[in-house]
Amino acid sequence: MADMAGWLALAATCVAALMTASNLGARVTGWGFVVFTVGAAAWIVVGIATHQTQLLWSNIFLGLVDLFGIWRWLGLRARFSDAAEAEQEISRQRPGENLFAASGLDGMPVKGRDGAVLAYAVDAMLACAGGGLSHLVIREGGVAGIGETMRRLPWRDVRVRDGALVTTMNAVALSKLPVVEPV
Repeated sequence: MADMAGWLALAATCVAALMTASNLGARVTGWGFVVFTVGAAAWIVVGIATHQTQLLWSNIFLGLVDLFGIWRWLGLRARFSDAAEAEQEISRQRPGENLFAASGLDGMPVKGRDGAVLAYAVDAMLACAGGGLSHLVIREGGVAGIGETMRRLPWRDVRVRDGALVTTMNAVALSKLPVVEPV
């Protein structure tokens, strides 16, 4: 039994780690914590069956942390996401108003006038006085944070359409935007 529980624990822990690290939204992260809980329970079985007290107690603690993660991501954050989606849907029913949730900007593709993906959004910068959207921080090039260049894309040059940020710029014009240097 300990051997089977050990394999289940290993598989659940690996899958859950991928789910939470991927940051694919509140629900995927929340379900990652559910899978982590299954893994912790299986590790607890292994700890009891093999008399490994440290494994037992560490996974009792991790199981409690996982329950907190489930509440936070499947309860609280999913509720927030649902509220933002509801507001987006309501705005589509009003003439001339079409809102989107700023929380959805992270990772949103930035497409040029020809429809090609030029970059991806990192964040939006809002003015402290008045709250107007100043510019986007975007990333281009590189892989997984290595070799990427971050730039400042003025909001006036962007429109949101069909789940993407669309700009009239091409790759050459985009490459001339100011570089954002992390501190």
